[in-house]
Amino acid sequence: MNESLPAADRIRAQLCSVSALREQARGEGLGAAVSAVKQWQARRFRASYTDFLASPVQGPAARFFLDELYGDHDFAERDAQFGRIAGALERLFPDAVTELAVDLAEMHALTESLDHTMASHWLAIGDREADTRRYARAWRLTGRRDARERQLAVVQHMGAELQRLTRSKSLLMALKMMRRPAQAAGLAALQQFLERGFTAFGALGDAHSFLATIGERERHWIDALFDQDLDTCCAALDAELCATRP
Repeated sequence: MNESLPAADRIRAQLCSVSALREQARGEGLGAAVSAVKQWQARRFRASYTDFLASPVQGPAARFFLDELYGDHDFAERDAQFGRIAGALERLFPDAVTELAVDLAEMHALTESLDHTMASHWLAIGDREADTRRYARAWRLTGRRDARERQLAVVQHMGAELQRLTRSKSLLMALKMMRRPAQAAGLAALQQFLERGFTAFGALGDAHSFLATIGERERHWIDALFDQDLDTCCAALDAELCATRP
C-alpha cells in the first residue's frame, strides 16, 4: 500500500480488498472453511494467552486483541462504518487516531487474505487428517512469511499507539462525547472499537512487557509453523491446546 496516499484512501482500499475476498469466498464455497480457520486461530490465541486472559490487568487488552483482531466474528458492520467515516477521520481526529484506523484496516485485509488462502488449502486437505496437522499444513502451503511478520508488527504498533493515546485526557473526553452522535450516525461499532481499545490499554499501565510477550510468543509460533518438523510442531500445538481445556 502506498503510504503517501491519504489515510482515507488507504482505509477504503484495504476494506475493498476485504469485501472482494469475502465475495470470492462465497462464490468459491469457501465460507465454512474460512470460518473454520478463524475459529482455529482464535483457539490457538486463547491457548497461548491463558495467563493474560485470566489477569485483571492484562485481560482486557488480551481480550481486545482476541475479539477485535484475532476473533472469528463478522466484522462487516464495523467495516462499513469505517468506510463511511474514513474521510471524516482526518478532519475530526489527531493524526495518530487516523493512523490507528489505517493499522486496523491493514491488519484486517492481511488477515482476510491469509485466511482465504489457508481456507483453500484446508478444504483441499480435507478431514482425512487431524485438525492440528490440517491447520499446520494449510499454514505452510499458504506461505507468505513476510505477511505473517507484518501482521505482528501492525498489532504491536496498534498496541503501542493505543496506550500512548490513552494519556491524552482531551482525546478521552472527546471520545466519550462522541457516543451519542456516533450512535445516531450509525457508527456504534466503530465507537465501541475505539472505546474498548482505549479502556483496555488505559488500564494496562506500562504496555511494553505485554507487547514484548506477545511478540515473543507469536514469533515462536510463526517460526514453528514454518520451520519446525511437522510432527514436532503438531505435538506442541496439541499440548498447548490441551493444557487449556477444562
